[in-house]
Amino acid sequence: MSSEILINVTPMETRVALVENSVLQEISIERQQFRGIVGNIYKGKVIRVLPGMQAAFVDIGLEKAGFIHVDDIQKPGSSSVQNGTYIQNSGNQDQIAGTNKNTKNSDIKNGEIKHFLHEGQSIVVQVIKDPISTKGARLSTKLSVSSRYLVYMPNVAHIGISQRIEDAAERVRLRQQLEVALEDNKTGGGYILRTSAEGVDAAELVNEIEFLQQLWGHVSETAKLIKAPDLVYEDLPIFLRVLRDTTHPKIEKVRVDSQQSYKELCDFAQRFSPEILPAIEYFSSNKPLFYLYSIEDEITKALGKKVLLKSGGSLIIEQTEAMTTVDINTGAFVGRRNLEETTFKTNLEAVSTLARQLRLRNLGGIIIIDFIDMQDAEHQRQVMRALEKALSHDRAKTVIASVSALGLVEMTRKRTSESLERVLCQPCPTCEGKGRLKSVETTCYEILRDVLRQARATECKTFEVLAVQEVIDYLQDEESSHVTDLEAFVGRTLEFRVKSSYFQEQFDIIPV
Repeated sequence: MSSEILINVTPMETRVALVENSVLQEISIERQQFRGIVGNIYKGKVIRVLPGMQAAFVDIGLEKAGFIHVDDIQKPGSSSVQNGTYIQNSGNQDQIAGTNKNTKNSDIKNGEIKHFLHEGQSIVVQVIKDPISTKGARLSTKLSVSSRYLVYMPNVAHIGISQRIEDAAERVRLRQQLEVALEDNKTGGGYILRTSAEGVDAAELVNEIEFLQQLWGHVSETAKLIKAPDLVYEDLPIFLRVLRDTTHPKIEKVRVDSQQSYKELCDFAQRFSPEILPAIEYFSSNKPLFYLYSIEDEITKALGKKVLLKSGGSLIIEQTEAMTTVDINTGAFVGRRNLEETTFKTNLEAVSTLARQLRLRNLGGIIIIDFIDMQDAEHQRQVMRALEKALSHDRAKTVIASVSALGLVEMTRKRTSESLERVLCQPCPTCEGKGRLKSVETTCYEILRDVLRQARATECKTFEVLAVQEVIDYLQDEESSHVTDLEAFVGRTLEFRVKSSYFQEQFDIIPV
């Protein structure tokens, strides 16, 4: 599978597209005013502890306070005491993360938030989820810093390997190579070997370990010196993160349309990933990079609810605050044999399209999929296996639950940032985000009821009705008999005036 990374840089925002076999799979957007903060480390101040929720709110210097749950607090233990995350109490004395000085071991086992945090406490935290909608950032004291091949966790003694490295022999080899690399490095902490570490040797890991130790030393010193709330460590900008986090052997080209960013990419690759350096290209064409690759059209399509399938079927994707629902329809596809075969083929085709749309739209949280009903149990199993396989290419963690009693497939996809729709769009001021407007007929009936209400409370000869052209036309044509009857009943006349600046639901009734 040929893959390319396309990077479009402007003073306002940076957009990164992952293209596989000439088809857009993922799009990431980082705006200068609203840069993603996942991975950033802050020194914050606890402003409220919520025992009922086993959580606390932490001021980290942003517009909204961050949220930390007791499960995201690094608990003290033999592996975390030596290299503990520092918390500063009101007496300006440093103590190990996750404990108050009067906390007993029995209290720690109970795991209640009040045994770890109190209001006014300074605490070093890392953002694990960006602020989403009305919610502040999700925080954790389980700190880590990343490099090309490794994630360093200073507060735990653990070696892990990415689940995406499936070959058992390679997993054993990587663990051995990391152990060799750590023989001369006794600073403690734990490491996770990332997917991109597949095939590397101990010498390469030694360089990364040294870099991560230097980086963590800088973070630790900065955390001790600054006052809360303040930023301790900021993660790389998006165009450098994608170079660090993407599995390089699969990437044939990295094209960027900014000379400054091109230089930064080359410098970064030269230092950390020399093997990717030949793939980095400066795109100097007069034609915009994203237009040349039809990325702009794909982004526009990804904002729509309906996704057409080649067979004639379709997906209807509805994103709400609580969950995302996906409805699959056969549409114009009638098949050649029978209904069951048609249904099966449509569902199979929908699976690959759905997996791509989840990545492209960056949909997270609870996702409910309404496949077309299939009677054949083997067809159902094949569709579920196809869904699992299609989702295996997703870098975000996905979990598929069993089929519900109503035949719906329930799944979750890890959400760490806003969806594409939430980044690029805002709620409609006319319908207030409902996605629907009251019909012309409904608005007309509301006007007639309001005239009746005002007639009982207001002395006047005439009511002037202000509304859009479609509503006025409907009142004067289809509803003319009801208007005449109302005028006779209230003893007033109705006059109509078109207001082109109004929206369909908006009207005013003025006594004259």
